[in-house]
Amino acid sequence: MSARSTMKPIIVVGAGPVGLTTALGLDFYGLPFQVFEDDDTLSLDTKAGTILTRTLEAFRRYGVADGVLAKALRVDEIGGLDRATNKSTLSVRTEVLADDTRYPFVINLPQHHLEPVLQQRLEARRPGALHLKHRLTSFHQDAGGVVATFNTPEGSREVEGSYLLACDGGRSTVRTQLDIPVEGVSHDIRYMLVDLKVDLDVEHPRDYPYLAYFSDPQEWMILVRQPHCWRFLYPLPPGAEPPSNDELGEKVRRFIGDVHTLEVLNSIVYRVHHRIASEWRRARVFLMGDAAHLITPMWALGLNTGILDAMGLPWRLAWVARGWASDALLDGYAREHHPLAANGSGEMAEQARKYMGGEAGDVSDLRSSSAWGLAATRTLLGVRFGVDDSAEWSMVKMGKGPLLVGDRMPDAEIHGPDGRPHRLHDLIDDNFLALYFTDARRRPAIPAQSLPGLKHYVVSRWDAPLDSGLRDRALLDVGERLFRRVGCPPDTLVLVRPDDHVTAIAPMRAGLAEDLYRRIIRK
Repeated sequence: MSARSTMKPIIVVGAGPVGLTTALGLDFYGLPFQVFEDDDTLSLDTKAGTILTRTLEAFRRYGVADGVLAKALRVDEIGGLDRATNKSTLSVRTEVLADDTRYPFVINLPQHHLEPVLQQRLEARRPGALHLKHRLTSFHQDAGGVVATFNTPEGSREVEGSYLLACDGGRSTVRTQLDIPVEGVSHDIRYMLVDLKVDLDVEHPRDYPYLAYFSDPQEWMILVRQPHCWRFLYPLPPGAEPPSNDELGEKVRRFIGDVHTLEVLNSIVYRVHHRIASEWRRARVFLMGDAAHLITPMWALGLNTGILDAMGLPWRLAWVARGWASDALLDGYAREHHPLAANGSGEMAEQARKYMGGEAGDVSDLRSSSAWGLAATRTLLGVRFGVDDSAEWSMVKMGKGPLLVGDRMPDAEIHGPDGRPHRLHDLIDDNFLALYFTDARRRPAIPAQSLPGLKHYVVSRWDAPLDSGLRDRALLDVGERLFRRVGCPPDTLVLVRPDDHVTAIAPMRAGLAEDLYRRIIRK
């Protein structure tokens, strides 16, 4: 019997991008859930506008990437420009990632255009799972589950669930009621985000990158080409009132030159935060996205770090719900994601903010990186989780070295038992994947399906002979491209988790994959 038919629904509070993506993740793993949103509509604000490659990989796994890409603008260059000289300072070219991902680009898509795509996919998969006009007022939990109370237009409503996932934003009701402290600072700095209708293609041609960072100690600005407009982000002076539309037009012209027609479509003012919740799990309640971490809106690290949460928690809940893992597996979510947000994304965004304004921000580690390392870092493909005591987390890739424990496994092309080319992440979907890098001609003892949730494949440039007994679990590595990319010695086992991260690299021996898998899931 499936977990979907035997467990109480998982309660997701908040229907922003993180909440909707988390719900799609729960659906992917076959878990029951209900999503509750305070507002009567999805977001109408002109919020987060750049979606990084790692987020696109999450959308692919959860079945919504095609819908998102159809509405978005693809970008293969992130351009850093010095405003005074108009010279490139930190340009990132994402085409160098073509061997590592099927999405060697980032995309520009505003949040109020993204959310309807996620909602439509959710409604198609789980009709009626999204409940608007449901404001969480209280909740309590015990060993058997969670009961949440919502205020609705029809009155108070109680909902029983197995877990509660708080995706309810920076002013999280869940976090407040749990009395979880938030550590860090809220700066006396505000950002003005403005969407403008202006023709920089034909009438006033400009060859700016679709994602351009104009750094200047006196007056910096970020220019983003959205599918339907141009977006400008810049800091407001302390105490200043938001400018009028005419004043906005004058400021924009100081950066892009004279234009005849310029129309303000939307604008919003942001406070700048670097604040992290001290706890992300309290028994059956988990904090996610802005409820767990408020990050300076630079380098698109706010929303996209939240989507990392939506990749890291659902598979763990699925393994526990299916009876494949102990409850201890859930502790890994906060243990791994908290330092990455607090000291990885948060610190990187802070340094980028200071660098843009000519403060003491130091991005020398990124400036000295290889082109590949810079692109992997800025797209979040370079994230390394501290998956065990021996693995250190990291946000920065300096170069294309051998894979380490905790690294993301590249979405490399490989030829499967059916003879067709496959992407490796398709094989990882909903599995732990044991990859044995060895010579298929020597008939290595590669297990067939042994434990639920664990699959085994031999990876070799030598195709498995038909009489080897390995044909159904043999991957052809043409030219040993994947073997060289992984950078391990021959006869090595690489164990990969359902979120694509390497959880073990070790010399092959009989029963090793099963032993490592049991240790990870603690069963």
